[in-house]
Amino acid sequence: MTTILEIDPGKPEADRIDEAVAILKRGGVIAFPTETFYGLGADARNEAAIEKIFGIKGRDFKNPILVVIGDRGHLDAFAADIPEKARKLMERFWPGPLTIIFRAAPSVSPKLTAGSGKIGIRLTSHPIAMEISKRLGGPVTATSANLTGAPECSSAVEALSQLEGRLDGVIDGGHTPGGKGSTIVDVTVYPQKVLREGMIPSSLIQDTLATT
Repeated sequence: MTTILEIDPGKPEADRIDEAVAILKRGGVIAFPTETFYGLGADARNEAAIEKIFGIKGRDFKNPILVVIGDRGHLDAFAADIPEKARKLMERFWPGPLTIIFRAAPSVSPKLTAGSGKIGIRLTSHPIAMEISKRLGGPVTATSANLTGAPECSSAVEALSQLEGRLDGVIDGGHTPGGKGSTIVDVTVYPQKVLREGMIPSSLIQDTLATT
């Protein structure tokens, strides 16, 4: 049975956040709101939980999965290094809808990186997502909460309509902005590359990268 938890995004209730985190600690998968769409959350350090996500979405193992963090301190566990250009992007756009591609630390599951040796990480600005990561004490997967090839979801109702019966929990935090996903920038290459233009325009990314 899927546990449904209504949480106020303006002031997330601690006891309900703890219920969501308990599901993750048991190896479960939840749908939860982010600053873009609803994401599929699992403890990004739990190999079995990561594997469940691919089954839920019907996703190919060749596709990587990004993670969100609620605290910059979580970055060191997943990023092998933090280039200076990444720091500039983080200073300007974090927390917010910018996913940065780093070289993955050795401990990061190859299921997250799709064997690329790279990992997408975002310091989330959504209060619920932030609190879940903080209380879990580490990164949370945040691939979109939808079936592969189906529309992305900006509400708990939409996520349930696609994934009901497949999830251990759904966090209803109201509607998310939707429209566009996070902007994705790869800082492991030179010159640094915008892989996807999302909520943050590429022009702003390039302006930031151009500064010395």
